[in-house]
Amino acid sequence: MYEKVDSSLDFVPRELEVLSFWKDNNIFEKSVEIRENAPIFSFFDGPPTANGMPHAGHVLTRAIKDLIPRYRTMKGYHVPRKAGWDTHGLPVELEVEKRLGLDGKEQIEEFGIEEFIHECKESVWKYKTEWEEMSERVGFWADMENPYITYENDYIESVWWSLRQIWDRGLIYQGHKVVPYCPRCGTSLSSHEVAQGYRDITERTVYVRFRDTEEPNTYFAVWTTTPWTLPSNVALCVNADERYVLCEVDYDVDGSPGSPRYFIAEALYKQVFGEDARVVERYLGRELVGRSYEPLYPYAVETVEQSGKRAFFVVADPYVTLTDGTGIVHIAPAFGEDDARIGRREDLPHVQLVAEDGTMTKEATDVAGLFVKDADDKLVEILKREGLLIAEAEMEHTYPFCWRCKTALIYYARHAWFIEMTKMRDNLLANNDQINWLPAHIGPGRFGNYLENVVDWCLSRERYWGTPLPVWECGSCHHLHMVGSIDELKSMSPDCPEEIELHKPMIDRVHIRCPECDGMMTRVPEVIDCWYDSGAMPFAQYHYPFENQEIFEERMPADFISEAIDQTRGWFYSLHAIATCLFDTPAYDNCIVMGHVLDKDGIKMSKHLGNVVDPNEVLAREGADAVRWMFYADSHPWVSVRFSTAAVNEMKRRFMGTFWNTYAFFVLYANIDGFERQTYSDFPVDDHKAVIDRWIESRLHSLIREVDTKLEMYDITTAARALEAFTDDLSNWYVRRSRERFWGAGLDADKITAYIVLHDVLVTMAHLIAPFTPFMAEMVYRNLVVGHLDGARESVHLCDFPSVDETKINRKLENDMERVLEIVSLGRAARNVSQLKIRQPLEEMIVVGGEPLSNELTALVLDELNIKKMVREENNRRLVDYSFKPQLRTLGRLMGANLPKGRVLIEALPGRETMDLLERDGKFELEVDGTVYDLTLEDLLIEEVPATGFAVESAGSVTIALNTVLSEQLIEEGLVREMVSKIQTMRRSSDFLVTDRIDLYVKRDDLADVIDRHIDSIMDEVLAQQVIFFDAAAELPEGLDPQSWDINGHDMTFAVRVP
Repeated sequence: MYEKVDSSLDFVPRELEVLSFWKDNNIFEKSVEIRENAPIFSFFDGPPTANGMPHAGHVLTRAIKDLIPRYRTMKGYHVPRKAGWDTHGLPVELEVEKRLGLDGKEQIEEFGIEEFIHECKESVWKYKTEWEEMSERVGFWADMENPYITYENDYIESVWWSLRQIWDRGLIYQGHKVVPYCPRCGTSLSSHEVAQGYRDITERTVYVRFRDTEEPNTYFAVWTTTPWTLPSNVALCVNADERYVLCEVDYDVDGSPGSPRYFIAEALYKQVFGEDARVVERYLGRELVGRSYEPLYPYAVETVEQSGKRAFFVVADPYVTLTDGTGIVHIAPAFGEDDARIGRREDLPHVQLVAEDGTMTKEATDVAGLFVKDADDKLVEILKREGLLIAEAEMEHTYPFCWRCKTALIYYARHAWFIEMTKMRDNLLANNDQINWLPAHIGPGRFGNYLENVVDWCLSRERYWGTPLPVWECGSCHHLHMVGSIDELKSMSPDCPEEIELHKPMIDRVHIRCPECDGMMTRVPEVIDCWYDSGAMPFAQYHYPFENQEIFEERMPADFISEAIDQTRGWFYSLHAIATCLFDTPAYDNCIVMGHVLDKDGIKMSKHLGNVVDPNEVLAREGADAVRWMFYADSHPWVSVRFSTAAVNEMKRRFMGTFWNTYAFFVLYANIDGFERQTYSDFPVDDHKAVIDRWIESRLHSLIREVDTKLEMYDITTAARALEAFTDDLSNWYVRRSRERFWGAGLDADKITAYIVLHDVLVTMAHLIAPFTPFMAEMVYRNLVVGHLDGARESVHLCDFPSVDETKINRKLENDMERVLEIVSLGRAARNVSQLKIRQPLEEMIVVGGEPLSNELTALVLDELNIKKMVREENNRRLVDYSFKPQLRTLGRLMGANLPKGRVLIEALPGRETMDLLERDGKFELEVDGTVYDLTLEDLLIEEVPATGFAVESAGSVTIALNTVLSEQLIEEGLVREMVSKIQTMRRSSDFLVTDRIDLYVKRDDLADVIDRHIDSIMDEVLAQQVIFFDAAAELPEGLDPQSWDINGHDMTFAVRVP
């Protein structure tokens, strides 16, 4: 006996039982161990940070990242899955700052760096339990007991080794460059970090005028979106090859009459000053180079004079465009990459009137201490007062914010350490060409474009909790040395503890001897970008190259990785960049890029909007398989998905509910009949298969081929939808058409065959769905296989993925059955339109078009649609009739005065007979008042109308028609079927067992004779051992309540009981 199956769709308690089984029996560990000598399938798990709660997006990534390794394991590969934790960086520091009530680097240092580092180390495990529980609950299998942890010495040492390799190749340098900078966090950021924090904002922009020193009342018109940079201005820049004008206007900036003149790009002067502006002179940009102007503010004058360098003059550079603004750009080398480049080329003085915390310095006396964005208002007010503000406006544009603390970034000149990725651009692009991206457009598009425009990686961070940059500088000769291992550090250091922790401030206390002059070397203060940490995981997780060389070499590159779309400029990039620098290979071969998880209305989830869906609540209500299935089948992983409990429930009902009910159906009837698959292992099932058995078997093997092929291609959604379509066919066609085979008494060959076929399909499906819905697959497998079939493994996840048997595939039969289902669908539609229930038998169905069906398939159609016979026709002549009207253009001349009488006769013509004459002879004779006319098609207006007594439906080349004329016999048969249906409903509502035989009580009425004539068939259908007629409820046994029904317009009353 199989364990009884609860047909409810509450999967949660069952899934918890499966979780316990997996854990108690080490099923995950066994699934890896049994493949230890198999070929490797390498999977890299991107490390999450455990100092934040997991959200719905993390459930999606867990679901996708679990499926492919499960599938590859069942395909015979050894798939080690080492989990990891990303533990360093700003996210952790900010969380600790918030918890400790600290604000900024000054307060951190007052608190104590060593204690702060300790707090950070503790903080990273704040939500470790929640992450592990979520991962386990969703069915994500990975080695969580032995994870890689980015703050551990072994991991850091491998990172140091990699940096040393890149250093030895001359790709790491220290530079004073304008970098994206977070004034709140007090650190530079890399370009890929910046790429994750852009927002659309509305900001003030200003048009200002710089006074020309050579001509009175003459100005340079300049536009900027960052007024706070104007105090640090040292030059103006034009495009040497563009045309400029000196234009004159009739009003001053305060609106009073005047005639100020402005240098401005010819293409833009009317946009700024209007149609009334007059051109006084024209210039090429190069003719303006060298002209001097007065600075807007006096704050930088002293710094410029002390530098001894020239400032406040016009330079030229091709980077200046005429797409907006004025065609003249103000240059502040401390706050822009192009500005800095031009500053170096022109030997401009370096003026930086913004402090590291983002406030204006004391030199900017009017705005000293104000945060740069807050200083804008005061600075613009000064310009207005001094008559230097032409206009101001608001502009929507995209601006970068800190990816973690959400502060607006500034571009700020800093000393920082860089990896020279620009030298590696060609290698990065070549390696990208080897990666299979899903979707494919990511490779040449979003990712490839980023690589095309790659900039040097700003590696250093002026923070505390991170991998220390292993560069030591000599205090005597200033030689720089990068340490590549702990052993090297100890061999060069006079004060390195035996048990050194590779974090600030402990590492900062370690000195080394200078290899050049034997002086004492001190480590530089920076830590490195935490994205480098996570990008180093392919080798650092194994402490390579200090250990596990063979393991790393056989697992690099990864066969598969997957994360969300924002990781194209995060982890995907750091993996790719580091692997290219170190090994000149891709870090991964296949990458599924996931979209975002949105709310039910397609809006990004946020606490502010109150639309965050807690994944734990959905998992607790609907179960893990349902959530997984939605992410697989609803849309391709790279398409953003709308996530809600209702959406998960609907996806669960469509697939899991259908499959589960089919499985429950099998177990119910197999137990009734005492069927055991092992008992019939030698039964010659092929000799007894009906056409529908051969069809479902063919469909199953076609499904195996499709699912296997699609998963091989990482096409998860197409595979999932194929499983769903098959399940629908299995339940709503195979089982539906086979039910009576299971209902019959005894175990004849046909019934045994049906059981064997359905059992084998369900077991094969359990294997096929195991990577998708691992819990439900385990439930079905263990109930149908474990303890029932010889040699069964204890878990479906220890089994092989099904293999297709091409000999079982009958494509013609599948095509024929598709036509059967098409005809059935049309027949149901025709019944619906005619308001004829399926229980009402019909005499005839006419089919036009398509290939003829075999007798077996025809019988399926007739039985399903409750029709007596099917007739094939070459055309639809029987299905339509024709009406005729005179074509006045021809018959008016032909009939003349006889036309009115001719019209009456034409409109009364018999449709089909007349059309037959026209098609056979091309004409027919019509007599009107003794005159005979030969009428042709040209003389008639012909309209097709549905033939009386038919309901017609068409699809493609197939048309069907149901004969809707009901004879007395058909009506009576319909009544009997309705009675049986209502009695069966009463059986179910009374919770009778399907095998219970009943007493049927029928109240006498005008249909009593019908029951008498069909009493045997009614009793067989409803398992009645006797039928008892009664006239009043009082005659019924005590406690037996009758129920009345409308049977096609007749009131009938029944009562049922198990005697």
